[in-house]
Amino acid sequence: MRVLRPISLVALTACATALLSAQQTKASTPAAARTAPPPAPVAPPAARNDVKNVAPATPEPPKSEGTPSDSYAYDPGGRRDPFLTLLGPATQSRTGVKIDSASAIAVNELSVRGVLESRGKLVAMVKGPDNKTYIVHQGDRLLDGAIKSITPQGLVIEQEVNDPLSVVKQREVRKLLRGLEDAK
Repeated sequence: MRVLRPISLVALTACATALLSAQQTKASTPAAARTAPPPAPVAPPAARNDVKNVAPATPEPPKSEGTPSDSYAYDPGGRRDPFLTLLGPATQSRTGVKIDSASAIAVNELSVRGVLESRGKLVAMVKGPDNKTYIVHQGDRLLDGAIKSITPQGLVIEQEVNDPLSVVKQREVRKLLRGLEDAK
């Protein structure tokens, strides 16, 4: 069995000093005088024979200001931000689109606040997840469905089913007035 001896601190310091002096002379001499490369530092014989895979210590080059490593910029590359909530804030729907009309509200996110008669037709007042009230008519589109009809008791919505295992691709959902839901 072979016993490995550590490199002495004196030998390591001598290699580092030789390397630094070679770099300083290279920087101070003109380009024409630097035709031959500087000789490589040689480790002492004791260190060369006993220790394998040890590289001589090389000093790091000084970092200049303005290098890319000084300032960090995150590039998402199409990935979502891991620090944003998956549910989204109250002013956004699940798709991340800001809610500005009833067409950005999902069926399960709305509640019926009232039913009115306007010009001989029924219209409904619905409340979205942002606690704002919207007026909807028969035939209006929602995020995942359409309003099939408006009755004095509430809405009948035809919701599109996104479940790939489901045989049914659309289902009828009834959203009743708040007072009628509490009575049941």
